[in-house]
Amino acid sequence: MFVAPDPGRLRLRNSLRAVLGVALAVATAELCGLSQTASITGGLAALLALFTVTDSTVRAQRVTTALLPLAGFPVLALATTLHGVPLARDAAFLAVVFAGVYARRWGPRGHALGIFGFMHFFVTQFLHAVPGQLPELYAAVGLALLAAGAVRFVFWPIERRTPPPAAPPALPGTGLARPTTRQAFQATAACAFALGIGQALSEDRWYWAVGTAWWIFVNTASRGETLVRGFRRVLGTVIGIAAGLLIAVPLHGAAAPTAVLVAVCVFGIFYTAPVSYSWMMLAVTVMAGLLYGLLGVLHPGLLLLRFEETAVGALGAALAVVLVLPVTTHATNEAWIQRALRCVHAATGEAAARLAGSESADPTPHAAELELLLARVRMALAPLVHPLSPFRARKARARQVIALLDDCAREVRGLVAVAADPAASHDARLAAACWRVEAAVEALTAGERELEAATAAARPAVATEPALVHLHGLERALAELATPLRSDPRSPLIRA
Repeated sequence: MFVAPDPGRLRLRNSLRAVLGVALAVATAELCGLSQTASITGGLAALLALFTVTDSTVRAQRVTTALLPLAGFPVLALATTLHGVPLARDAAFLAVVFAGVYARRWGPRGHALGIFGFMHFFVTQFLHAVPGQLPELYAAVGLALLAAGAVRFVFWPIERRTPPPAAPPALPGTGLARPTTRQAFQATAACAFALGIGQALSEDRWYWAVGTAWWIFVNTASRGETLVRGFRRVLGTVIGIAAGLLIAVPLHGAAAPTAVLVAVCVFGIFYTAPVSYSWMMLAVTVMAGLLYGLLGVLHPGLLLLRFEETAVGALGAALAVVLVLPVTTHATNEAWIQRALRCVHAATGEAAARLAGSESADPTPHAAELELLLARVRMALAPLVHPLSPFRARKARARQVIALLDDCAREVRGLVAVAADPAASHDARLAAACWRVEAAVEALTAGERELEAATAAARPAVATEPALVHLHGLERALAELATPLRSDPRSPLIRA
């Protein structure tokens, strides 16, 4: 996870910027004489602002950051006011859960606002904040957002030089078929289960179970994805608790080393999040232990309770995705794979037009979109290729699909590079090869009869011209995709 490719050192720069943003937020709160509770709240607000705001343009990111208080401040007021009224507090928390997940239908902005609102209800329980502390909590959050915004948009504007890629649109649907609507009901059911069992375990720390159930539903779309994410969260928490026993407990809340280690954890959260949810949860768990030490309540029994509450939350999420409006892994896989194939089709068509001399044709955006879609395909197929998956035939098929789609992406990148060369020529062979690629994609997204016709036509001759080499590579990969995509998911692969 720590040697995963990091083009342009983007993960590294984002992680270092996050450390600076959170440190500046906490330092500002301390210099203004705010309490330790307010400083922690401000640090969390800065972390969330830097972590969850993922709009595709800098301008949209600024707007989303400016809107975060609209989600956070009312929730802070509600949570502190209801702190001493358990039944009303629990009902309000579940309402915030539903609204926060439902808001994801409005894209990255709704996603960020939903998380920000939920986490401010959560942090109120974590810090046992009361209404009298609201003014300084508001001040801390406002200062934190200003600090995070200054670091992100003024001092270190990474996105100006490297625009963030636009996330692929969510899978469509209406009513209960809409993924965000289904997830809103699933997450609320999971959090209700976690809240009830979590309170039976501890009347003071039950919110960890609710937080676990909530975060498991972030960035998942199917039953399999959610189950795998729950497993990874528990695994990361267990390892983090072990690390906390060795790191956080011996510190006894000493301020200076705790601050340094919290900064390391913030770096770890941002650096590992894109590549490993388990490693990210390890960093989150150690940071939580350090904060408990800072508050003077850390002991080994508390870390054990943290594990129990995490297990309850993961169990609640697992039951919810199986019993409440389930979305099968197969349906999600099929949808994302077809979108990736259609993107290959679009990129090939644009590249062919560019090679034919069209100045307006540009395959580059489609190639970039393909990379994002392939990341989403890998996430969708993760349950099938997981080491604990008992379905050997499906695992082998899923691995073959991922490998062949990666081949497609590599050939598309090469084709785009050739098309960008002004000296690249166009002849009839290129047009014919592009037609065969487009026909193969259409066949893979249609019925078996069309598929057989297209794969029979895809018999390219040996080529030496770069564009033809890439197009023939695409033809081979698409032809080979026919086997795993059209065979019975329960039968062994014809070619393993």
